[in-house]
Amino acid sequence: MPAMTDTWIHLALLLLMPPLLLGVIGKTKAWFAGRNGPPLLQPYHDILKLMRKGVVISRTTTWIFVAAPAVTLAAVLLAGLIVPMGAFAAPISFAGDLILFAYLFALSRFFTTTAALDTGSPFEGMGAAREVTFACLSEPALFFALLVLARLSGSLLLGDMLQAPLAGGWRLHAAPLVLVGLGLFILLLAENCRIPVDDPNTHLELTMIHEVMVLDHSGPLLGLILYAAAIKLFVLGSVLLHVVTPFTLGNPWLDRFLFMGEMLGLAVAVGVVESIMARLQLRHVPHLLIAALLFCGFGFVLLLR
Repeated sequence: MPAMTDTWIHLALLLLMPPLLLGVIGKTKAWFAGRNGPPLLQPYHDILKLMRKGVVISRTTTWIFVAAPAVTLAAVLLAGLIVPMGAFAAPISFAGDLILFAYLFALSRFFTTTAALDTGSPFEGMGAAREVTFACLSEPALFFALLVLARLSGSLLLGDMLQAPLAGGWRLHAAPLVLVGLGLFILLLAENCRIPVDDPNTHLELTMIHEVMVLDHSGPLLGLILYAAAIKLFVLGSVLLHVVTPFTLGNPWLDRFLFMGEMLGLAVAVGVVESIMARLQLRHVPHLLIAALLFCGFGFVLLLR
């Protein structure tokens, strides 16, 4: 398959598929609850409806409040261009791109929390404080996971690192990859405000983490935030799939469909976790993130041995 065709398919998947994951998660949770639930494509309708609405902006806010959703969306889209999908190369790749990948998410978090503080709302400030506190535990876990993949591949190219499990990593280093897979799954739940870390559907400000930071956003600004959140789930899910399901069928088109099927399966897994677990108390969330850090850290220690 020509490189340009791969790039266009990569862009199409990155732009079009993420909201479908939210629909699959919603359907899975509804099935566990014995309900029909919203339509599978409801997240697309929600985002499009928000894009057609007006915007209400407080007089206490500055340009940061308006710019933050756009910067967040741009950051996660650029991160998505660095991560390969399945057995294919990413459109953007250079030595050390793993650092850019990690700090693009940090950039999006910075603008989201700054916009929350910009409103002057005590509830949004509380959510921003929780967000940056938990990020102090989640970011080291991500870097330990990337160090494990860098050690396996002998490369600082994110694409080469993520292809290492496919190139025999599981056969030779199953234990470190199992630990990294567990750590990355916890990070996936934490970074995307999923249960047991946070509940994206709650309306109780005192228990919110991520959702409380966007209470004052409306219309297209809120639509951009929801779309960026779906893309972030898709991108982090792509990283996790490279570790836990490093399979290829040898045919480019079949490999594309395999990747999409694995991504939908991951969405089902997230829906199952949210259906069988309750939300953790806030004081227990750091324990879960420390567990992710220890999983990835011990994976790196095993490789050093």
